Amino acid sequence: MVEDAVPLEQIRRALVIKLRHHGDVLLTAPVFATLRRAAPGCEVDALVYADTAPMLADHPAIAQIHTIDRNWKKLGPLKQAGAEWGLLSQLRARRYDLVVHLTEHRRGAWLTKLLGPRWAVAPRRVAGASAVRPLGNFLRNAFTHFYPRSNHPQRHTVESNLDALRRLGIPPQADDKRLVMVPGAAAEARVEALLAGHGLATGGFIHLHPASRWLFKCWPAEKVAQLADSLQAQGHRIVLTAAPDEKERELIAAVRAASKADLIDLSGQLSLRELAALTARARLFVGVDSAPMHIAAAMGTPTVALFGPSGDVEWGPWMVAHRIVTTDFSCRPCGLDGCGGGKVSECLTTLPVEQVLNACNELLA
Repeated sequence: MVEDAVPLEQIRRALVIKLRHHGDVLLTAPVFATLRRAAPGCEVDALVYADTAPMLADHPAIAQIHTIDRNWKKLGPLKQAGAEWGLLSQLRARRYDLVVHLTEHRRGAWLTKLLGPRWAVAPRRVAGASAVRPLGNFLRNAFTHFYPRSNHPQRHTVESNLDALRRLGIPPQADDKRLVMVPGAAAEARVEALLAGHGLATGGFIHLHPASRWLFKCWPAEKVAQLADSLQAQGHRIVLTAAPDEKERELIAAVRAASKADLIDLSGQLSLRELAALTARARLFVGVDSAPMHIAAAMGTPTVALFGPSGDVEWGPWMVAHRIVTTDFSCRPCGLDGCGGGKVSECLTTLPVEQVLNACNELLA
């Protein structure tokens, strides 16, 4: 038993804060499931950035999703202050008994201080971890509990997130730990129509998402093209996706130019929830360390994930049949944005096509 465990029967409402990127937010889904299962009388809310809210939309364990728009700062001081006050008023109206803050983000710490919950937990860096701006006594006093946040390279991020609840005396169960993402009826219908238009009404295709917002995580376009050609030669249809981002679309254009395959290109055409609906229909997902890879895991689609400088144990596909493809470079995972900060990761660009193709065939078999 945790010595200062929170009394679950006294928690009526809880707020979980995760102000990070899309994949990071999806990897918090087990926190909501665990908390809701352990305290069935508690309403559990989320606070995330507005653009990441689709990752948690309609999650069965979440009562309400509150959002912060990253563009508020562009509105000018008065309008931004109004938006911030509106958010704080919404959160105060919920009268939270517990706040679970899953990053060292100072904004979340300030909100916790202003909300004044009876219990609040946050991560605290352990000795030897990367430096982070300390909260200071004023903000640190907003929390009743702290859990060690070391970003251990041999421990998955889902487990690190769940440490916040373990610190409160709420151990997760095996079923709690699965990722959950709900595409929704509208996304399902649109994807079904798109696939039917390409003769894929029954699914049975390979979903290839070679892009990432961080280009140092990407495999060279010519190698992606060679993989697509080999998979099509084996009789598979290939569906390409990417975000509407200009650099990602450029990568897809380079893949198409180098490939001889008849690729179905849906890049820039899908919302996040539509991407989830598409992946759920695929026989296999192939991609790099990115949010779509985590979406594939949430949808239960077998996943081949290519890893370079980022840690495959810490960030790999979670609780789904998968293969990690990487190199044995002694310097990885370094966490750098390319070798020497040059935006090109040799541990990834040198991955041979045959190695990735073999991983695909293992899962397809």
